[in-house]
Amino acid sequence: MTNCHQVAPFDYVIFGATGDLTMRKLLPALYYRLTMGQVPNTARIIGTARSPLKRSEYQTRARDALKRFVKTDDFDEDTVDRFLDMIHYVSLDGSKPDSNWAGLREVLSHKAEEHVRVFYYATAPDLYGAISKNLHHEGLITDDSRVVLEKPIGIDLKTAEEINEGVGQYFKESYVFRIDHYLGKETVQNVIALRFANPLFEAVWSGEHIESVQITAGELVGVEGRAAYYDNSGALRDMVQNHLLQVLCLVAMEKPNSLQADDVRDAKVAVLKSLVPLDASTLPTSTVRAQYTKGHSKGATVDGYLDELGHDSNTETYVALRAEIDSPRWKNVPFYIRSAKRLKAKVSEIVVTFKPSATKLFPSQPEKNVLVIRIQPDEGVSWQFNVKNPLDDDFGLWETNMDVHFEREFSVRYPDAYERLLLDAVRGYPVLFIRRDEVEAAWKWVAPVMDAWAKNEVPMAHYAAGSWGPEEARQMLARDGQIWHEDME
Repeated sequence: MTNCHQVAPFDYVIFGATGDLTMRKLLPALYYRLTMGQVPNTARIIGTARSPLKRSEYQTRARDALKRFVKTDDFDEDTVDRFLDMIHYVSLDGSKPDSNWAGLREVLSHKAEEHVRVFYYATAPDLYGAISKNLHHEGLITDDSRVVLEKPIGIDLKTAEEINEGVGQYFKESYVFRIDHYLGKETVQNVIALRFANPLFEAVWSGEHIESVQITAGELVGVEGRAAYYDNSGALRDMVQNHLLQVLCLVAMEKPNSLQADDVRDAKVAVLKSLVPLDASTLPTSTVRAQYTKGHSKGATVDGYLDELGHDSNTETYVALRAEIDSPRWKNVPFYIRSAKRLKAKVSEIVVTFKPSATKLFPSQPEKNVLVIRIQPDEGVSWQFNVKNPLDDDFGLWETNMDVHFEREFSVRYPDAYERLLLDAVRGYPVLFIRRDEVEAAWKWVAPVMDAWAKNEVPMAHYAAGSWGPEEARQMLARDGQIWHEDME
């Protein structure tokens, strides 16, 4: 990577350091950045959790996590040892004022030079305010301390406002980094480059030329070990309110004045505030919720959601929404947002369908041009367009694809989203993090959907595990004369 510089020495204090997120994502991300020379040798990672572990015991857990989640070819014993030397551990319940704060203060006090101090809250969001209050009471928040908040920021607008207020009492907004790992994905960031660094796309990126946009995040797996969490969340809260609305903002926003954080985030907020509200008249035809039932996935028979859960539930594992943006650029262009468990394939992508040519020049009507931005897996871009069929003397057309696979094209390991985001917080660079007004604007738009679904005003549909979802979602697009991307192929 050509522009990866070493950051200033830092202390990363992780609350929830024994949890799955820390072991699966945070520690491997910091390890990879150490291998790239971005993490200085004097940096420290200070894990805190309620578990009464010794430092050596936590280091052993960290080694096991790296062994499991770092690619074998990237696991270097000398680098791992150097990384483990950076790791400290304090047994501490961050939500309680009478916990072992003296232990954390002692570790933080032992440093040879000034360090940037970052607090990472990998805990339940309802603890964010209490942790912030205790850090303030203990005098551990320095003038430029940063705090990273994991999603979800609340479960609705009210709780989001409470969390933002609780943290905001002790950290200035410019030092609050609300993380959405989708924004850390290189392919998502590439939407900005694709749109504004290529005059071809910049010229046609509007409702004058674009017929529809689809944003999909689908998984092969079911809820598995996250059933208890997922049943209190659902696909709408878990994916749409944060990740997919952020993607929509990047696809639809006006060109920002610069790539500085507030200019980009101002442009995104403008999109969220321009989303046409969904109400009683549009909810039945513009939203679909569903649960997967018993089916086949990866060659095996799998249980339905309620079977996995063990009891009845009104929580959706599939959501599809039809959104419109009230702006001159996007007037009457439908944006279809979809997220689901147990689909036929794992896919996260943006599909932009361009309007067909009005010309009658050719004997057959040209196929619509389609641009596909693959977020994961197989990150890249595919451009579907029409050429003359070389076997047809009468100017018959042939649909073809220009396909770019980023990892193969650039001959580099594609980094995990958390790698950049963790060090952007150290740098104090918030462009890929979410501002408070973004969070609250997103909750305001999804609130009527959540309320209607809670009252069963939109019936629960069903789809077999291993399929592409319920028939109701196809019908939603059919009313606009559109089809899902998998049906185009």
